[in-house]
Amino acid sequence: MFIHKFLSTALGIGYIGKGAGTYAAIATCICWHLFQSPYTNPYLWPILFTMFIVMIGIMSADRVEEIWGKDHNRVVIDEVAGMCITLLFVPLKWQYTLIGLVLFRFFDILKPFGIRKLEELPGGWGVMADDVLAGIYANIILQLVMVFEFF
Repeated sequence: MFIHKFLSTALGIGYIGKGAGTYAAIATCICWHLFQSPYTNPYLWPILFTMFIVMIGIMSADRVEEIWGKDHNRVVIDEVAGMCITLLFVPLKWQYTLIGLVLFRFFDILKPFGIRKLEELPGGWGVMADDVLAGIYANIILQLVMVFEFF
């Protein structure tokens, strides 16, 4: 069970308390930049990593729900997954990452356009699905920002 607590809290970030989701999203942004190499495929690694985080998130959130209850605030791997989705197919520039962070947290906190409805899914699926959709919405808007060069 320790491994599921460790993973679902994004390596312990979830234990911070208030604002842990934002801290997990910020940590994801930092890691996203630090662990990408100019010598690797800019799409393959991020896609595989994001898929891995979503799958691990579903499993771990499911397991810790037995202990902590439905979508406990310690569980922040969903924010990691949502932030990764936000940054998929986005050039590795801090400006875009910052805009993506703001957009993702906006959608994750307010939960418009059907995001809140996904929380009703059972177990780890409900924990992860709303953040996945928040990340998709944030990514779409970020793509529009880049296309129209608002920044």
